[in-house]
Amino acid sequence: QVHVEESGGGLVQPGESLSLPCEVSGNIFSINGLGWYRQAPGKQRELVAVTNSGGATNYGDSVKGRFTISRLNAQKVVYLQMNSLKPEDTAVYYCNAVGYDINRRPYDVWGQGTQVTVSS
Repeated sequence: QVHVEESGGGLVQPGESLSLPCEVSGNIFSINGLGWYRQAPGKQRELVAVTNSGGATNYGDSVKGRFTISRLNAQKVVYLQMNSLKPEDTAVYYCNAVGYDINRRPYDVWGQGTQVTVSS
């Protein structure tokens, strides 16, 4: 099995920064993609940022220039650095990992989510 776990959420004031780590563990052969998504109350889950094994990244329009996704080479941890946070960034943030397990079966696993609240 493959397991994904997020951490680092909390309450911050507008303009502040927060870093969210996400760790992938289990019977992993490869991690082909790692991403962060978020869901605010009453809204659909949306893309925040994704990165692939080649290091390419893609960001949602609302976070471009403020958020950065990063992953150290070969590590099973991905970070979401969030700067200049706004109240509209308030949501549950979910980490997602896709790849192949040690039996060469594909996986697409989500974490349980971590709450980020931006409020004064």
